Amino acid sequence: MPFDLKLSKLEIALLCAGFFLVYFLGMFVPLMENDSAQHASMAMKMVLNNDYLHIFKGENPYLDKPQMHFWLAAFSMKLFGINAFAYRIPAVLLLFLGAFSTKKLAELLYNNKDLAIISAFVFLSAQTIILSAHDVRTDAVLTGFIAFALWQWLKFIKTRKTSAVIFAGFATAMAFSSKGLMAIVIIGACVFAYLIYSRDWKKFFNPKLFIGIFFFLVFISPVLFAFYHQFGTEGIKFILFNQSVNRLTASGFEQNNSDYFFFFHTLLWAFLPFSLLLYLGVFQQSKFFILNKFKNIKNVEFLTLGGFWLVMFIFSFSKFKLPHYLNGLIPVISILTSATLFQLFKDKKFKTIKVLWIIQIVVFLAVILIMSMLAYYFTGIFNIYFFIISTFLFCYLLYYLFKKENLFKKYAVASFIFAISVNVFLNSQFYPVLTKYQAGLKLAEFVNKSNINKDKIKMLTGNETWNVDFYTQRNTDRVAENELKKGDILLVNKEQFDSLKILFSVIRIEKDYRITRLSLKFLNPAERNSQLENMYLVKIL
Repeated sequence: MPFDLKLSKLEIALLCAGFFLVYFLGMFVPLMENDSAQHASMAMKMVLNNDYLHIFKGENPYLDKPQMHFWLAAFSMKLFGINAFAYRIPAVLLLFLGAFSTKKLAELLYNNKDLAIISAFVFLSAQTIILSAHDVRTDAVLTGFIAFALWQWLKFIKTRKTSAVIFAGFATAMAFSSKGLMAIVIIGACVFAYLIYSRDWKKFFNPKLFIGIFFFLVFISPVLFAFYHQFGTEGIKFILFNQSVNRLTASGFEQNNSDYFFFFHTLLWAFLPFSLLLYLGVFQQSKFFILNKFKNIKNVEFLTLGGFWLVMFIFSFSKFKLPHYLNGLIPVISILTSATLFQLFKDKKFKTIKVLWIIQIVVFLAVILIMSMLAYYFTGIFNIYFFIISTFLFCYLLYYLFKKENLFKKYAVASFIFAISVNVFLNSQFYPVLTKYQAGLKLAEFVNKSNINKDKIKMLTGNETWNVDFYTQRNTDRVAENELKKGDILLVNKEQFDSLKILFSVIRIEKDYRITRLSLKFLNPAERNSQLENMYLVKIL
């Protein structure tokens, strides 16, 4: 049988349909506390107040992330209504732009369309990317613009086209406007890695570069103006300098993470199902460049590996770390991973791919077992139609494991099918059930179905239950206990409920769990109740 890594048109179409289904289903999952629901409520507030220059977290001015993600979400909700689906539209569209840009960047680096297509699918299959499409924060928007920026910067270096440098300046500005200097660090590190190895400095530093800088400055001006309008010169200083310094030093953050290997072991789950191949690629390519003393070799690129090491080095010394900080690097490492598979194929590394394949089969079977246990012990059959589709996909995956196909291609395609199968189940069965353990969501649903006057609903200062804001489509007043009046409806957690000193009657009790921090005890039906806390809706007498 001839060995070939080329995907047929039918295979490409089916994989596109599979990933579209995954991302589409994720758009219907109820919002998760805290960040996703918080960001949605902040964008909603812009819509309700018809004020896009001021950004608030609850009732407090929000001096943290730039406005681009919130503006895009707000404009989407202005057009399509205040709902979770509309909130997610810009993020999902930009992730698709990220996949397309990853493909185009890979084509520029390797001049191989087959490698480029697989790179795009690797990007779409990365677990952290799929998660970011429904647990939407700033990272989905950031990632799409970073991928687009890198494609356009490399296109500019190779062709010196004016259109490329304009788009590069625009995309870099949009990435900066999504999360600040973190975007510049990732884009700058990758471009620098490419230049230092290719020696194409003259192609980069030519008069047209000033056009890109001009458009960058033009397109970051709305964010700078908004920061200045709300916070004055302190806002400008914050977004241009203090924000990144604060995260590097953990200044103002409760979490302080000194684990220098945090992002390396985070990739183990965040880049599933290709994390092992990525580790191998990083090792082999690092070894190659070291043995060749970083000599400039024709048809060899350093953007992906150099960008990876530079970003990982900088981020690893940050004292404030979160897994999704790596999302902006996923386009680059998707290409690196795809290139590793093609290199194994080219070098006929049959023993290596067999070892990888055996480990991958073990991972597949272990996850299928876990999904089965979740369906039996936790979710049941939440949606019969998509449960049947999930079951069919898992069965097809098992069939494909024994299909006669060269191992290199089978490794890639089976991994894509695995990612689709798992996430169709998660997005249609697991997450919809999991989010029912968010008391704020359940209480909002109760309020919407009852005759309660929403204007009477209050929260105590410091109690931020964002789903109540978003799903009741209003900015719930935060008050101190001594400001409460007779007839007010108060939302309180267990600690606040026990300390209330005012007369009240209980209207509704819901069970609550911080679902973004899953534990085995919570997933175990026998121990689940011990992990739940009450949240109350009470009426002041």
